[in-house]
Amino acid sequence: MKIKNFFSHFELLEGVHFINCATRGPFSKAVVQAGITSIEQFTPSIHTIKPEDFFEGAWRVRELFGTLVKADKERIAIVPSVSYAMAIVARNLHRKPGLKAGHHVLLMEDEFPSDVYAWERVCQELSLETKTVPMPQGEVIGEEWNARFLEAINENTALVVVPHVHWQYGIRFDLEKISQRAKEKGALLVVDGTQSVGALDFDVEKIQPDMLVSAAYKWLMGPYGMGLAYFGAFFDDGIPLEESWMARQDSHLFYKLTEYQPDYRPKAYRYNVGEHSHFIQMPMLEVALKEKLEWGCETIQAHCKELWEKPIRQLSEKGVRFEPDNVRAHHLVGVRLPHATDTLQIQRALQQRKVIVAARGQGIRVSPHLYNTPEDMQALVDTLLDVL
Repeated sequence: MKIKNFFSHFELLEGVHFINCATRGPFSKAVVQAGITSIEQFTPSIHTIKPEDFFEGAWRVRELFGTLVKADKERIAIVPSVSYAMAIVARNLHRKPGLKAGHHVLLMEDEFPSDVYAWERVCQELSLETKTVPMPQGEVIGEEWNARFLEAINENTALVVVPHVHWQYGIRFDLEKISQRAKEKGALLVVDGTQSVGALDFDVEKIQPDMLVSAAYKWLMGPYGMGLAYFGAFFDDGIPLEESWMARQDSHLFYKLTEYQPDYRPKAYRYNVGEHSHFIQMPMLEVALKEKLEWGCETIQAHCKELWEKPIRQLSEKGVRFEPDNVRAHHLVGVRLPHATDTLQIQRALQQRKVIVAARGQGIRVSPHLYNTPEDMQALVDTLLDVL
C-alpha cells in the first residue's frame, strides 16, 4: 500500500490540517463501517446471539494485539482505560517478593496523571514512597533524562513506571536498558504504551515488562473507553479488580453458570473488565488492529520522519528546539518554543489557520500519521514562522 494513498482511507475534512493523533486518532473508513454494520445488525440479529459470541470477538482482538506487541494472547486483557490497568498493578503490589516499607515507586516528571495517581493510596497502605526523576534543563534533554532514570533504579525501587514515548515531549526511553536494570534490582516494570503502540514497534519478548497498557483511541485508532494490557507471569495468580463471571472457568457454558467456579481462567483473563464483549465497539477495534498490522510501524515512522525533515530545518533556524533522532519518536514530537513564548497564543494562531496540534508543557505537541501530507506540515511551519 502506497503511503500517498492513505489520506483516502480516512474521512478527514479538506483544508483542516489535523496533526494531532496523540490526542485522538481518527477512525478509518473501514473502522467506521465496522461500527455501522455492528449497530445495524445488532437488533435484527439479537435472537441469534450465542454464548460463544460473548467471547470470540474479544479473543480475536487479544490475538491481534498480541501479534502487534509480540506477546502471548492469553496474557492480554481487555481494559477500559490506562488507569484501570494501573489500578490492577497497585492492587497486586503487596505480592511483590521482598517488598519493604520505605521502598519506592519510580516515576518520570510530567508524566500523564493516570500513571501518577494510581500509587497514592497503595503507598500510604504499604508505607512506600514515590520518587520522581526530573526532566533535565538544557537544549537537548533526551539522553540525559534516560541516563538519570536508569541511575535512579536501585535496590529500594519496588516498581518502575515509565512511558515508551513521553506524552508531552516525544522523548523515547530505552526500555530494554531500563528493563535490564529493573530486573537486576528486583523491581517490577510497568510501561504505558499509549503514545507508542501502534505507531512505534514494541517487542514484549525483548523488553519483558511486567505490565504494558495502551489506550485504544490514540495510535491504535480504535474506540474511546477501551484499552489493551499485557500482564506478565507476576500477575498469573494475582487479584483482579472485579470478580467478573466471565473470568471464571467454564463461563462460556451458560447452562452451568450457577455451578459457581472457584478457579479463574488462566493468565491475564481475570483482569478483563466486566462486560468486555463490547458487541458494537469490539468489531471496530478488531478492524483497527488489522490495519495497524497491515500498515506496519516501520511505514508509519518512515513517513513521519520524511514529513519532519524540512520543518525541523526551517524551524531550528528560528530558535525552535528539537531532540536528536536517536532519542525522539517521529510520530510524536515535542516542539519546544523559544523562551517567553506564549504557548496558548501559538496554539490559537494555529487553530485559526486550521492547523490542529496540542499545547503541552513547554511547547506544542505535533503528532502526524500516515494521512498527513507535506502540505499539512508546511501550514504548521508557515504559522509558527509568522507568529514567532
